[in-house]
Amino acid sequence: MIKWKGVFPAITTKFTSDDKLDLDAFHANIKVQLKAGIDGIIIGGSLGEASTLSDPEKEKLVKSTVELVGGKIPVVLTIAEQSTKKAVALAEAADKSGIQGLMVLPPMRYNADPRETLAFFKEVAAATDLSIMIYNNPIDYKILVTPDMFEELEPCKNIQAVKDSSRDLTLITKMINRFGERFKILAGVDPLAMESLVLGAQGWVAGLVCAFPYETVAIYRLVQEGRIAEALEIYRWFFPLLELDIHPKLVQYIKLAEVATGLGTEYVRAPRLMLTGEERKRILEIIESSLAVRPELPTWEKMAL
Repeated sequence: MIKWKGVFPAITTKFTSDDKLDLDAFHANIKVQLKAGIDGIIIGGSLGEASTLSDPEKEKLVKSTVELVGGKIPVVLTIAEQSTKKAVALAEAADKSGIQGLMVLPPMRYNADPRETLAFFKEVAAATDLSIMIYNNPIDYKILVTPDMFEELEPCKNIQAVKDSSRDLTLITKMINRFGERFKILAGVDPLAMESLVLGAQGWVAGLVCAFPYETVAIYRLVQEGRIAEALEIYRWFFPLLELDIHPKLVQYIKLAEVATGLGTEYVRAPRLMLTGEERKRILEIIESSLAVRPELPTWEKMAL
């Protein structure tokens, strides 16, 4: 079972200029993430452009990631499907893929009510022995998984964590007060990550980590060690970059940051298009001005290099 603790990058999917999977660039980024000290990796999420990937492409990403990681950290696959039947089929197939966990979104497109949402999660959980993290993102997906709903999910032993992207920091305290450590909480919104960690979140499903792994891991570790002032200094520097994670074009923005730090390419898959003109110039200015004053990291972090 996964510990659901630490930094879990929601990794971007890399493409070539002719719209093929770029496994070389994909693997190069993951190797740097591992060196920086991440604790798990999530593939096939919204940042990974999963909605544009074919099933064979997803299988290729899963297989290559599992092989590359070699059991050093858990590999988590995202399930974001329109039908319960397809979600269950993916969960069953995942059991044989070598991954260790699933991040499960509520039903896509259809705005399910609480009864339907719970039935969906329960059926997926019953189809697999893998550890499951519920992705709670009512802003983007219009469904809020409330503490009352988590109480109904409590008997599902393999539902063990929640990625909290609700933007409501009070939910962290409400969940901990009600369930203790039954459900691990991972911050899901980059510009609320440190606040979430200080309030008791055990991990961080991060986006800008794809371009800035060392800074992300440093903030997490410093908070865990109670070195809040040091973490806050890095976090304040990081904040303009972290805000790129909460825009509809977060994929393009984060991929541009990956290019700036030498950890990826700009290529995205249609209907997304690469940034141009004033928008590209504005995002580059944010990235480049941050890089110009990139902070010195703690000694223990440098040692990971």
